[in-house]
Amino acid sequence: MTDRILLRGLRAFGYHGVLPHERAEGQEFIVDIEVTTNFDTCAASDEVADTVNYADLAQIAHDAIVGPAFNLIEKLADVIATNCLQIAGVSKVCVTVHKPSAPIQVSFDDVSVVRCLP
Repeated sequence: MTDRILLRGLRAFGYHGVLPHERAEGQEFIVDIEVTTNFDTCAASDEVADTVNYADLAQIAHDAIVGPAFNLIEKLADVIATNCLQIAGVSKVCVTVHKPSAPIQVSFDDVSVVRCLP
């Protein structure tokens, strides 16, 4: 399958990180999700029930960001990807978690990790 749904730039505040101040103060995380699916049925029916609802993908990412804290954004990306893969019609998922306020002592634009399943 080559049909894809892309969700870019979902933002939420969470407490993920290994440093005490990250756990205490929190920070914004940004998530991008790409799922591979098949549009044949929904293209024919024009019904949302026949596709992967991108609102469901957004809720999964939001819930994981604001939920229990993880030490690593790799774990956060894995949780989001695993949960997205449970949605009917999703055959593959790639999740990018951005941590633009990562505690790095040099100038940078972004730090991100990408988790792809299966």
